[in-house]
This record gives sequence, structure tokens and C-alpha cells, in this order.
Amino acid sequence: MVDAFVGTWKLVDTTNFDEYMKALGVGFATRQVAGFTKPTTIIELDGDKITVKTQSTFKNTEITFKLGEEFDETTADDRHVKSVVTLDGGKLVHLQKWDGKETSLVRELKDGKLILTLTMGNVVSTRTYEKAT
Repeated sequence: MVDAFVGTWKLVDTTNFDEYMKALGVGFATRQVAGFTKPTTIIELDGDKITVKTQSTFKNTEITFKLGEEFDETTADDRHVKSVVTLDGGKLVHLQKWDGKETSLVRELKDGKLILTLTMGNVVSTRTYEKAT
């Protein structure tokens, strides 16, 4: 099932991302820069290990994990979080927890596009990616 997510994905549309970053506590300057970048997400599968690379002119991040196993992650905005990724109904559900807070990053495939739904409290941001050719 994870195989369907494998590939290189380019950001084509985003909604409410600034509000999501505010909810996370991201500073103004970082939000300004991050709001203008169009990151590329590369998802790779090696046995039972999944690697998600996010590359942009602003910052590159990379995480490698096994489904259902907690791991330490440093986010693009320098939060140190405990993360776990699960496969739930065909969606990759990534939960990050830090300082008593929690956010979810849900990736799903719709009409050949990768939809990333970011939720922090009652703030929801959607980012749409298309497969790179």
C-alpha cells in the first residue's frame, strides 16, 4: 500500500499554511520564507523502512522510519518532536508530539495527486502535490 506513495512530488497548491504555522508557533520571518517555497517531497521505500525527504530552497529535511514505531524528529522549523507514522485506511498518518502539543500530517492519494492535510488544534491546512515527470 505504501508503494503508491513512492515517488517525487512537487507542491502545486496550498491553503491556510500560514495559519497552520502560526498555530505551531513558527515565527514571522520563518513563516514568510516558508510560505513562498514550493517544496518537493521524495518518498522512498526500502524493505520496511520509509524515507520522506522534503527539499526546498529554504530547508531540506529527511526522516526514515518504520510504520508504527516512534522516532525522534527535528522538524523544518526546528521543533524536536516524538513522531509515529501509521497506515490507516490507505492514508499515511504522521503524528508529532512535543511540549504537551500534538499535530498531525496526513498524506493520501486522490486522483493521482498527493494531498497533505496538516492539523494543529482547530487549524487545518491542505497542500496538494503532483507527481514529478
